Amino acid sequence: MAETNWAGNHTYRARIERVRSVEHLQEVVAAAPRVRALGSRHSFTDITDTDGGVLVSLADLPPAVEVDPASRTARVAGWTTYGLVGTQLQAEGWALANLASLPHISVAGALATGTHGSGVANGSLATAVAALEIVGANGELRTVRRGDPDFHASVVSLGALGVVTSVTLDIEPAYDVRQAVYTGLRWDTVGGDLDALLSSAYSVSLFTRWGDEVEQVWLKSRADAVPGHLFGAPPAATTMHMLEGGDPEAVTPQLGVAGPWLDRLPHFRMGFTPSRGVELQSEYLFPRSHVGEAVDRLRRLRELLAPVLQASELRTVAADEHWLSSAYGQDVVGVHFTWVRDAQRVYAVLPVLEDALLPLGARPHWGKCFVAEAGRLEPLYPRMADFRALRDRVDPDRVFDNAFLRRVIG
Repeated sequence: MAETNWAGNHTYRARIERVRSVEHLQEVVAAAPRVRALGSRHSFTDITDTDGGVLVSLADLPPAVEVDPASRTARVAGWTTYGLVGTQLQAEGWALANLASLPHISVAGALATGTHGSGVANGSLATAVAALEIVGANGELRTVRRGDPDFHASVVSLGALGVVTSVTLDIEPAYDVRQAVYTGLRWDTVGGDLDALLSSAYSVSLFTRWGDEVEQVWLKSRADAVPGHLFGAPPAATTMHMLEGGDPEAVTPQLGVAGPWLDRLPHFRMGFTPSRGVELQSEYLFPRSHVGEAVDRLRRLRELLAPVLQASELRTVAADEHWLSSAYGQDVVGVHFTWVRDAQRVYAVLPVLEDALLPLGARPHWGKCFVAEAGRLEPLYPRMADFRALRDRVDPDRVFDNAFLRRVIG
């Protein structure tokens, strides 16, 4: 039976090898002409696929989480999901500073694609990485640590530099979070205070379909912050799903009730299908200084987007130093699109959307649907040429190459 990604819109072309150990992985990589690693399969493109080689799955290996209280770090298996990591950390009294909207995603895959949560002071998930262990092109296992010359190229790497087997993450003492949702906030009420709205809590998400209002605002606050009114809008009285008709049971607890960080920072609960499940996704991240212009441009595209759009989400991410990160060198706002699962219609819209956003400096999320190729992307990433040079050094035979990398990196 053919294997697909989570969304079901991409069927993998290569044979899948389920490795039994890191040593087995090293043997497979050393012997294969082309290799790519499968994680939670949540990417919406062919980024994890390969041609003429083998796909390696590490899903049968134990999901190790080893806490070191002295260094305030945890060494975790790269294929472990953030949900499992969070559960183990919480049990030992520890936490991560932030999480993405889904706890279902694997650590290594989320890092490789520049995945993030939200918050003006919160960096992407890559900023929590202290070290990586990577199986390279000839099967050798190498460690790259924060401070090493190759570190900031190796975390958000699109899988081009090897297979990540373990990640050391910064941790902090466990904490509680309150989540409250506000509804019906009109764009004209926010006015020129959009940046203030995006800065109004530890983590902020605005959900809209680009009409006259922001249908929902999700605020996630450390437990000592109590939600009040937001630009005149009161908190919702019942639990809300951001997608029309979505099951409220699938989302994390709201209504301002404090609870553990891992049960509030994501949007979705680990035991449920995240989002709607039948969908495609895109995301573009642009400098925060352009948020007003970006919103104006997107609202003008509302009629084009409406037939294929389920909802959009606006979130902030703090600047970082990772070469291929969408937040490299600048604080950004991400605009996320949950589409209907109709690739032909969605990909017909993307060129117009990118013509509106890329001139504002928008960078696409590497794991989601976009059409821009290397010629348009390179000016957006100042270290792209340096990344190619590093890839040539650590993988001269392009063992980890694939069609996706040829399109977007060259």
